[in-house]
Amino acid sequence: MSPSFPVKEANTPWNLRVLARLLRPWVRIKRDPVEPAQQLDIDHPVVYVIERHGLSDLLILDEACREAGMPSPLQTLANLPGRRHRPILALSPRRGLFRPHRRFANRDTILLYLRALVSHRATDVQLQPVAIYVGRAPNRSSGWFRVLFSENWVVVGWFRRLLALLLNGRDTIVHFSPPMSLRNLLEEQDELPDPRMARKVLRILRVHLRRVRSAVIGPDLSHRRTVVDVVLTSKRVQAAIAQTTQRENIRHHTAWHRAQTYAREIAADYSPPAVRSASFLLSSFWNRLFDGIGMHHFDSLRAVAPGHEVIYVPCHRSHADYLLLSYQLYQNGLVPPHIAAGINLNLPLLGRILRRGGAFFLRRSFRANALYSNVFSAYVDQLFQRGVAMEYFVEGGRSRTGRLLLPRGGMLAITVRAFLRSPHRPVLFQPVYIGYEKLMEGASYSGELSGKAKKKESLLGLFSLFKVLREHYGRVTLNFGEPILLKEMLDQHAPQWREAHGNDDERPAWFPGLVNALAERIQVEINRAADANPINLLALCMLATPKHALAEQDLIAQIDLYQTLFTELPYSERVTLTTTSPADIVAYGEKMGWIRRIRHPLGDVLVCEGDQAVLLSYFRNNVLHLVVPAAWIAACFLNEQRMAKLSILRLGRLVYPFIRAELFLPWDDDGFAAQLEATIDFLVQHDFLESHGGGRVLERAAGQDLSAYQLRVLAHSLLQT
Repeated sequence: MSPSFPVKEANTPWNLRVLARLLRPWVRIKRDPVEPAQQLDIDHPVVYVIERHGLSDLLILDEACREAGMPSPLQTLANLPGRRHRPILALSPRRGLFRPHRRFANRDTILLYLRALVSHRATDVQLQPVAIYVGRAPNRSSGWFRVLFSENWVVVGWFRRLLALLLNGRDTIVHFSPPMSLRNLLEEQDELPDPRMARKVLRILRVHLRRVRSAVIGPDLSHRRTVVDVVLTSKRVQAAIAQTTQRENIRHHTAWHRAQTYAREIAADYSPPAVRSASFLLSSFWNRLFDGIGMHHFDSLRAVAPGHEVIYVPCHRSHADYLLLSYQLYQNGLVPPHIAAGINLNLPLLGRILRRGGAFFLRRSFRANALYSNVFSAYVDQLFQRGVAMEYFVEGGRSRTGRLLLPRGGMLAITVRAFLRSPHRPVLFQPVYIGYEKLMEGASYSGELSGKAKKKESLLGLFSLFKVLREHYGRVTLNFGEPILLKEMLDQHAPQWREAHGNDDERPAWFPGLVNALAERIQVEINRAADANPINLLALCMLATPKHALAEQDLIAQIDLYQTLFTELPYSERVTLTTTSPADIVAYGEKMGWIRRIRHPLGDVLVCEGDQAVLLSYFRNNVLHLVVPAAWIAACFLNEQRMAKLSILRLGRLVYPFIRAELFLPWDDDGFAAQLEATIDFLVQHDFLESHGGGRVLERAAGQDLSAYQLRVLAHSLLQT
């Protein structure tokens, strides 16, 4: 410790020691980060800054500091100016009948610290914001009653806090933020401390802790009726009401009532207790359906999310997509987003439940309805202004084939326009790849592809959930792609975008091109975060053969080829690959019912029959883009044993624009040519091709050779589509 601010261990009052002992069995603390002491400079004292004054918060903080090996908030900072000796500062000070409120107590304390630093230039004071959340995420062993007393934005009294500790104390999170150096602040200001500087410090601390609470608990949303009222009083909606009144020759009240109906139809009714209840239910639901939920590259999102308006844009494979993503975000400390859901899901009872979980509803098309369009845009503006994370599917609907669908730019256009109207909070699009090993809707997808009409969502359809619970669906993987910053896209495609700020009347000429480029970039980044699971690899192999049958050893060799290819020539740094061995993948495919073994004295044969082959094509298409360079090269040797390398590259450049548009590949023409050359080197190195004439001519083995057979299977994986 600094000699200017010596610290002496205080004898903790006996009453606090007793209360701490009573509290300890009821509290289990999760620190974030796990080792917060590494953030501190041990040569200077630290003052902990908490949101609200409370005895329980003080005792929880003391316990967390003790576990982390940090200075206790109950110790005394000797020779510190003023009456405050304990290194604890509550932004909402204690009040009571016999404790009159001191309006400027915190400001005066900070000012005393700053003035003391002027006199002691060799020392510093570290202000470390600490957020304490009791019962933020009850787990599956929690009871329903505990959800009612979990953490939220409401300032509660001592009795409710006591119940929260007794019920949810074992789910306590203590978040230590990086400390704020008062010495650095003084040097940056280059002026003597004054009350204005102290108020600035307090404002920074309040804003920071509010952002942390918003990220962990969710934004402080007003009641749904308040949001609807704000939407209806916005300028754009008022103008749309006036235009509707004039165009349709109806009373103003009638048009206003119609706008109100639209707003109520759209708006979510987010409820933290409902979200926690859903988390409680889904934990058991997922454990029953899946072997596990894998998640990769989430830390990259966690690092950049604070301070951004996050828009989650996952691929759409199943109705389970939005439940899985929201559940995983919640379990990992981020608030679930508000989800744009189709109006077809706004069913009696179900619609109300979805609204409480953050769903807001939109019609499939509303171009011809100017009033609805303006109400919906105004609602999205409100979500932006309140810092609410959102989620929508740019494909518009669930993919029935397993490949990414052509994106629809409607929601993207509304999002970009909302940002242009108020570009104060940067927007980040987060692509998410969701990979399954078996789909709940597999049978219905197969029927729709064979010509059957799509079944409309209904309450009776919910009873099929009981049938779903009897099935087993393997593992699910969520891979987070490279985040896309909207400002960077605007600067790249429309450097003059700032001129459109706040202008709702004009649609810039560059706007459609920007939306299309953004939509394509999202699809490309989703593909760059693919997961090649065991069923994907089986599908690539089995469906590339004429009768969907392979000898066991040939199947194992082909799976090994794909695993080696994806490892040595990774599609991107965010693609993940199963670590299961080829033999175990075959056994797993049998266990899941995707393939069937036919015993034979010369070696067993694995087959995929009937509807299973149709369904398996879905999982092949999930990862087909990963094999395009290798499959194209292999296809060149289907009817030729020798080919010039330049011919392969030239033909590849000719067909690439068509393949790229279909499969959302990431390379430009030169990049694809470079990828082809790297893949040729791989195939030569692993003896699938031979190089002659200094690398100018390539030759495959004779038709009966195993390597030639593997090349043929590789080629047909692309030709089958």
